Amino acid sequence: MKKVTPVFWLQRPIHWSLVFSLATVLGSCSSGNIPIGPTSLNSRYTEEQPSLSGNGRFLGFVSNRNGSHQILVYDLERQSFIQTPGLNRPETIAESPSLSYTGRYIAYLTSDQGRPVVALYDRATQQSQIMTPIYRGWVRKPGISPDGRYIVFETASRGQWDIEVLDRGPNIELDIPNGATVAPPPTAP
Repeated sequence: MKKVTPVFWLQRPIHWSLVFSLATVLGSCSSGNIPIGPTSLNSRYTEEQPSLSGNGRFLGFVSNRNGSHQILVYDLERQSFIQTPGLNRPETIAESPSLSYTGRYIAYLTSDQGRPVVALYDRATQQSQIMTPIYRGWVRKPGISPDGRYIVFETASRGQWDIEVLDRGPNIELDIPNGATVAPPPTAP
C-alpha cells in the first residue's frame, strides 16, 4: 500500500521574492517620515479624540505632549497651533473637544470638584464656562452645533445614559460664516 499525504495550501513552498517585496512595502510605511516638532501636528506623545471645525480649518484634539492631558487647537491652513489661554487649567483633565463652525466655541469635558462637567470655551473672550453645574450624575461626550447655540451631551442622571440638549439662548453671539444670514428663532404657538 502506498501512503498518501494531503498537501494543504499552507504547506506549499514560499516564494522568497514575495516575502521580500512585502517586507519592503511594510518597511516603507513606517512613521519615520512624519514631521515631529513643537509646531507640527504629530508628536511622540499620545494625540487622540480629534474634532474638526465645521469649516474644516481647525482641529481640536487631546494631547499629552506638554506633560499633561490637555486640549490643543491646530490651524490646518497655517499649519500652526492656536493659543488658547484659559482653556486648560492646571491639575485638571480636559477631554472630548467639539468645535463650532469656525472653532470659536469649544465644548469639552473637564472636572469640577472631582466630577465630570461639560464646559464651553470661547476663543474670542478666552474664557471657559461650566455649562452643567447643576447636573447630578455623570456626563460624557459633549458636542456643539456649528453655530454654537446648542450643546448636546450624554447624562446618567436617571440611572441610564440619556441625551440632553442645552440651548444657550437666542441672545448669544453665533459662530456663523461672514455674510451669512441668520433666521430668527421660531415663535411658540
